[in-house]
Amino acid sequence: MKQKNKVNATAIISILVFSAFIATFNETILNVALSGIMKEMNVTAGTVQWLITAYMIVTSVMVPVTAFLIQTFKTKQLFLSALGLLLVGTICAACSGSFIMLLISRMIQASGTGMMIPIMMNTVLLVSPKEKIGSSMAICVCAISLGPAFGPTVSGIILQYFSWHTLFIILIPVIALAMVAGKLVLADVAEITKPKIDYLSIILSTIGLGSIIYGISSISGSDVKITILSFAIGIICMIIFVKRQIILNEPMLNLSPFKYPKFVMGVLLVMVSMMIMFTMNVMLPMFMEGSLGTTSFIAALALLPAIICNGIATAIGGKIYDKCGVKLLVPAGVGIIAIFVFVLANCSSETSLIKIIIAYICVCVGVGFTMSPCQTHSLNQLPKEYYPHGVAIVNTLQQVSAAIGSSLFMGIMSAVQLKTLAAQHVSNEVAVATGFSSATMVAFGIAIVGLILSFVFGKDKKSLKSKEQTILE
Repeated sequence: MKQKNKVNATAIISILVFSAFIATFNETILNVALSGIMKEMNVTAGTVQWLITAYMIVTSVMVPVTAFLIQTFKTKQLFLSALGLLLVGTICAACSGSFIMLLISRMIQASGTGMMIPIMMNTVLLVSPKEKIGSSMAICVCAISLGPAFGPTVSGIILQYFSWHTLFIILIPVIALAMVAGKLVLADVAEITKPKIDYLSIILSTIGLGSIIYGISSISGSDVKITILSFAIGIICMIIFVKRQIILNEPMLNLSPFKYPKFVMGVLLVMVSMMIMFTMNVMLPMFMEGSLGTTSFIAALALLPAIICNGIATAIGGKIYDKCGVKLLVPAGVGIIAIFVFVLANCSSETSLIKIIIAYICVCVGVGFTMSPCQTHSLNQLPKEYYPHGVAIVNTLQQVSAAIGSSLFMGIMSAVQLKTLAAQHVSNEVAVATGFSSATMVAFGIAIVGLILSFVFGKDKKSLKSKEQTILE
């Protein structure tokens, strides 16, 4: 019987990870197709960017909402609903003939993605044997990080021969297959408590997160008033949301995980890792194309070795965590990130492509040793009844950190590039390299802050036990 449960757990984890990979793959699948869509649909760069921004907003909103849904609906029912939304959105996207239809289709897809991430994480925490939870969570983190990373590479190859519609057409049978497998394999493992739904909390979290992410995405734009107003509305809504969760008997999102110091530190380290890797996947192709003169196809392929190495390092990091914990693993991982982000920050238009590829491989290896163990260790500090809320908090902040990182670093890169062109008589290649270097140096500063935090996070449990007890009391 024990062996049977083990086989069932393996099958459940496999289908969840595969489905989450497909869902997160959709996040970046259009990144290299935006120029073609602009021309085909006759829209501006600011307008076409909404295909990415709207996806991030909806995904971020759905993650905390799903923490509530996990306790209200059966696991299999919720899983099939998430993939159903992804399938409907993908079919609509493949058939889209106008920008509005494509945008709405992307938002439907995003709602499925936002549901799938916490469903996977929470279910894996419940079905994994305790002695293998680090390895299991490492596989989950692989799906979340490798999905968006593979998106531009795969779509870049496909777009060499086919239109952007094909990107969605090939996903339709894959999603349908995942639904059939989930129907056959998945078990209802989450405890159903049917908490009372608080519609005001859903509205506040939707407006709050949506406004903040929109403000971040428009931070490099020319209309400062809209950015400030968006931030103000978002922050006010989130303050009200937090206060409401504290006073409700059955909150939509239980904020009790924040009582655990190691959970908070782990979440911050996950955010640093996600921010750097997600943003580098956007900035590096721009740097390689704009400064080194590579084609978009070559730039996409240049990211592939790092993506593969990240997956391998994440799996290895999970096994090391199971045996040794985070004391040495996380500081080593963040240290590797910091060192090689600094190497990238010192690249110029004369830097060889192979040096950039090797440096980014090392950054992704560092992320692999950091993100999964931090996420697993932080969630392991929580009681089981807090798992859905801990997972929702971690994954919501992952999406937010990706939005913050891309907007912040891209804004710095663009501003420095324009300033360099205006103030100096230099080529566009040099200006792009200068902008990239400045933005990456800021990322290095953030990595150093993460390195300092990692040493505290890696302290023995005994040294933090008294602090945790004091906070809980």
